[in-house]
Amino acid sequence: MRDRTADEAEPEHWDRPWPGHWHPLGATPDGQGVNFALWAAGATGVDLCLFDDAGRESRVPLTESTFHTWHGYLPGVEPGQRYGFRVEGPWDPLRGRRWNPDKLLLDPYARAVEGDFVLDDAVYDYAKGNWPTDLSRRDTRDSAAFVPRGIVIGDTPVDTGTRPHIPWAETVIYELHVRGFTQRHPGVPEELRGTYAALGHPAALDHLLHLGVTAVELLPIHHFVSEPHLLARRMSNYWGYNSLGYFAPHAAYSAAVRRGTRGGQVHEFKEMVAALHAAGIEVILDVVYNHTAEGGADGPTLCFRGIDNEGYYRLDERDPSRYLDYTGCGNTLNVVQPHVLQLITDSLRYWVTEMGVDGFRFDLASALARSFHDVDKLSAFLTVIAQDPVLQQVKLIAEPWDVGQGGYQVGEFPPLWTEWNDKFRDTVRDFWRGARTDVRDLAYRLSGSSDLYQDDGRRPYASINFVTAHDGFTLRDLVTYERKHNEAHGENNRDGNNDNRSANYGVEGETDDEAVNLLRRRQIRNVLATLVLATGVPMITAGDEFGRTQGGDNNAYCVDSEISWVDWSLLDKGEWSSLLDLARRVVHLRRRHPVLRQRVFFSGQPAYPGGLQDIAWFRPDGEEMTDSDWFAPAAALGVYLSGQDIRGRGPHGERITDDSFLLVMHSGPDEQEFVLPGDPWARWYHSVIDTTLEGDPGERDDVTYDGGQPITLAPRSLMLLRADPEAWSAT
Repeated sequence: MRDRTADEAEPEHWDRPWPGHWHPLGATPDGQGVNFALWAAGATGVDLCLFDDAGRESRVPLTESTFHTWHGYLPGVEPGQRYGFRVEGPWDPLRGRRWNPDKLLLDPYARAVEGDFVLDDAVYDYAKGNWPTDLSRRDTRDSAAFVPRGIVIGDTPVDTGTRPHIPWAETVIYELHVRGFTQRHPGVPEELRGTYAALGHPAALDHLLHLGVTAVELLPIHHFVSEPHLLARRMSNYWGYNSLGYFAPHAAYSAAVRRGTRGGQVHEFKEMVAALHAAGIEVILDVVYNHTAEGGADGPTLCFRGIDNEGYYRLDERDPSRYLDYTGCGNTLNVVQPHVLQLITDSLRYWVTEMGVDGFRFDLASALARSFHDVDKLSAFLTVIAQDPVLQQVKLIAEPWDVGQGGYQVGEFPPLWTEWNDKFRDTVRDFWRGARTDVRDLAYRLSGSSDLYQDDGRRPYASINFVTAHDGFTLRDLVTYERKHNEAHGENNRDGNNDNRSANYGVEGETDDEAVNLLRRRQIRNVLATLVLATGVPMITAGDEFGRTQGGDNNAYCVDSEISWVDWSLLDKGEWSSLLDLARRVVHLRRRHPVLRQRVFFSGQPAYPGGLQDIAWFRPDGEEMTDSDWFAPAAALGVYLSGQDIRGRGPHGERITDDSFLLVMHSGPDEQEFVLPGDPWARWYHSVIDTTLEGDPGERDDVTYDGGQPITLAPRSLMLLRADPEAWSAT
């Protein structure tokens, strides 16, 4: 390593650290000192860098290297110590080798991270003005003042509580942003808003419990930084899909860190998990292992690039100075490399065993499942996850695509995995906006997408059904805007998806026209009810249940303001509080009735002798659909679910029975006569959900309809009807 400058503090008793051990990786305190271990294959030297409270740096050469891991034990070092690494090696960017000891590097295994990423030319390992024409010069400026560093974390004795262990078929997911969900919540103390402590606060928990969701899916909470292009525009990464520390909770979401408690984010995160578990709610993390915050080959050097560029990233074989980019974010982690795969699985196990989380949603999961170039069901990543005794027991959700060739893999992930089902999203959006939707496609989506998941042995709950997510329009905006409005991002409205499958019903944006607003609110109720009542696992996006809007912004990844934060004041307005009443009622209805959350795919046949078909599909004339009906578009249809013909059995093998229901959906702009199925389906029906009602559309036993008789469906409406049990032909 290079000689120390006069400004750098000389270490006292650490000139010769004890040898220590190569395992475990990272910084491991034992009460007497700390063992440090860093995998850096190809490096010729590693300095451990310790920082005191004044920011002065002491460098300790790690002279021991075992299995490409540099390690040493420092007696007397305690939890709370700030640290990083400097790594020496060849400078040959044309061959993908980019070691530069002038750049302070974050420990990939750091349990907590401190300090901001400040945009300065010193964070780049090359002479910035020469890229990409001249790669010969290594930048010699010290980056330590501009980059985050790790914190040694000791034991955090917080019991995260008993895991709820909600079965997949009973799961209702609520996708939220830790900061955005709590930043404006009036019941959360102001000093806690935007933090893990806020999400664990009784006021936040009360809303989740009232709504009835069983799991929260948190947008990325691995420590992340903002991209240089955002910092240059004085903006920031809000969503968090720019990870830097895969073991560290994001420090900015910690009230303890705000108060000056170094490393307090770890303890606070675990307390949040404990509070959610005590409420019976599972915690799922949205994780971003497909790429890192270092961006493309011309990006900053913060961690992985400076430790072993060839080892961590997928390089272009034809030009190793460049990266293969299957993510659209400049780089792709090389999961084929055994140590990178170890990093990911070590991280996942840590969050389960130490931090108490219950599952993961993998961003751009196809990029992780690629072997050399193609997505591979037998890839090392999928194989290791399937065999891991810890990870095979938690909830695994794939975003089953990336931006590379062949990356769209909906329906192709193996057993154990569930998937975000964008076919459900697109079909439901199309149906309710009045686009031509084949009955066959809609029927598959409503009944669990057996065309995607049945042939490989998965169950209906492999389909994570969603209509909106963090990425795209909110549900209110989906019925208010036909075009994206992302001008505030400074990209001339070029960013964000142009294929929104939305409708504005005559006016672009908010309006005082009450007729338009009544229709929009009904459409929101239609979509929400369809989402929750469909077979599969519903995912609700935070705030959709009471009309959150982003003003037509469909890509608010860089908008950390009231535009993206949940506006709780909407609940003071009757039209939006009544929407919450509907959402709550339909979620709790699903949770009470097993016929609405099937564990086994329907067959269209009786489950038991003398029974009805487990599912039946009806035309507006009250007759069952024929083969020719399946491939024709339809604006109105009925779905009968037989509660006496549920194929799944109880925990002791017992038969499960329930009420039977008829779901009637009409997406046309005019009234539609619909004949309710009579004998043997039902003698009469009771109204349970009716989206034409502006107030609380609860169960109304006083509204009864005769089987075999026509009713008039209002334009763009949904009804859920409970079949009278006396009419079952099996009785």
